[in-house]
Amino acid sequence: MSKKYETEAPGYTMTTVMEEAARCLLCHDAPCSQACPAHTDPGKFIRSVRFRNVKGAAETIRENNALGAICARVCPTEKYCELACSRTGIDRPIDIGGIQRYVTDFEQQAKMDILKKGAANGKSIAIVGSGPAGLQTATTMLERGYAVDIYEKNEKAGGYLTYGIPEYRLPQDIVDFEIKRIVNLGADMHYNVTIGKDMTMADLKADHDAVVVAVGASEAKSLSMFAGNDYVESAVDFLARVKNAKGDITDIPENAVVIGGGDVAMDVATTLKRLDVKNVTDVAYEEFDEFRASKKELAGTRKAGVTIVDGYVPSAVDGNVVTFKHRTIDSELKIKADKIILAIGQQINADNLGINIERGVVPYVGYKTDDPKVYITGDISKGDQTVVWAVRKGKEVADLIDQTLLGGTK
Repeated sequence: MSKKYETEAPGYTMTTVMEEAARCLLCHDAPCSQACPAHTDPGKFIRSVRFRNVKGAAETIRENNALGAICARVCPTEKYCELACSRTGIDRPIDIGGIQRYVTDFEQQAKMDILKKGAANGKSIAIVGSGPAGLQTATTMLERGYAVDIYEKNEKAGGYLTYGIPEYRLPQDIVDFEIKRIVNLGADMHYNVTIGKDMTMADLKADHDAVVVAVGASEAKSLSMFAGNDYVESAVDFLARVKNAKGDITDIPENAVVIGGGDVAMDVATTLKRLDVKNVTDVAYEEFDEFRASKKELAGTRKAGVTIVDGYVPSAVDGNVVTFKHRTIDSELKIKADKIILAIGQQINADNLGINIERGVVPYVGYKTDDPKVYITGDISKGDQTVVWAVRKGKEVADLIDQTLLGGTK
């Protein structure tokens, strides 16, 4: 395995995190806190770090975000809290994600036990899917005294956290540790169980007071021109294969082309370079000024040595030769590659779950479905498809269920 694949970038030390926290302007009614989708309150935990109360900072993070250590590593902070940071107009925003990573690493090393299970209230919840939204839903419900069963079709929990995001960005031991906290809180995990096949929704509704569908958008989109092509692999399948093999894969191509311009495309392209693929070209529909990938991931991909071509659309494919045409100018590009990886988006697969899907989109507004006992959350519901938004949606659907079943307050 290439050591470059499995290496996470180093984080802050005690000295450097204090230096970064000291840059904070200690804003009253901090705009960064208002901009966090998960309401994690960066202004409060940075203030705690600045005054050397790292335990207090950890409590602020963990009480608002069951996946705080994960969000610290993969949240596109430039779009949320750091975009709102008051220092942006002076020099550069506070590295909120980096400080959060330091605090959650400290929390783990200090063996802090912040999350507490609530007194049993006699109600039971089933959650279909153990991705970030399902995990946050479970945590919030457990804290409020609900019994929680999580049904996962794979042999490990985490969804895309486990089977998608590369190790160098999100080490699996961090994901496993976060999940262990939730299991220790009382979540009953059921692995290798596909609802709609091994069990029915009727079974879940009969055994629980409410069912939350949190299956995510886990199925890769494709283009008909690539159907049946042996050179083609989806980004979802490629990243899962590399994660399962811990980077130790044997079919390393000499040349690879990645099609797509989002964060997943950047993950694939950078992973290929870290696996020592000599020539990696990413071709994106978007031009650079409209790229969907975060600036951080795009910069990392460029630094890894990936060639990025913007504004081109695949128009034809002949075996391992792909023809692209530019969206706006009269220009054509042909690329021959040993491996073609499609990273053009993902879609919902809710077969046999009783969930309506119209043109790949769930039509419900909010988290309620047509069935009063069934709710949705995560990527399958409206809103951004990021981990931090999954945390937000998990808390919000828990609030809704609590209000409905027990009249609880937010």
